Amino acid sequence: MNFAAFFSYIFLTAFTPGPNNIMSMSIAGKYGFWKGLRFNVGVFLGFLSVMTGCAVFTRFLYRFIPILEPVMVYAGAAYILWLAWTVWRDAPHSESSGRIETNSVLNGMILQFINVKVILYGLTAMTTFILPYYRSIPALIVFILILSLMGLVGTCCWALFGAAFNRFFSSHRKLLNLGMAIFLVYCAISLVAERF
Repeated sequence: MNFAAFFSYIFLTAFTPGPNNIMSMSIAGKYGFWKGLRFNVGVFLGFLSVMTGCAVFTRFLYRFIPILEPVMVYAGAAYILWLAWTVWRDAPHSESSGRIETNSVLNGMILQFINVKVILYGLTAMTTFILPYYRSIPALIVFILILSLMGLVGTCCWALFGAAFNRFFSSHRKLLNLGMAIFLVYCAISLVAERF
């Protein structure tokens, strides 16, 4: 597995704006970081559940329909290229699934089951980076934890530094978007290149 591409993908996906990060920033701004941590714990628990579901689903497909493996890798690479395009165009996909007004573990968890970005994050990571190389249960558990912890780190960073990120993104939006898009294109190309 190309670990540089894998970690670039999960880092960029975890730290780009999405429902989790925006909600975490908003809740921390309203209640403070420590009181808002309940929401982030819920996000982490929801991530664990969704990543486990993605691992089980894609492992099932790989085991019983192995011809889908190359198709899923190319579909994952295409999705990453689409992400690069939307980041570069500065038109991120908006999966705002409604606003959650309360600060609780349960609301953080529930958001993960309706958050398209998290579901696609898990499916893409599993199908393109992880399952072509690792299929044992212990390895999958490690990757589920890595994916979930990266999601938690992303939401906590947005909670801590949300205001600073907003100002920084506003001032240097085009340059940052170009950099993130280039990293995503690298991820997609390296996935396809590894098949040859």
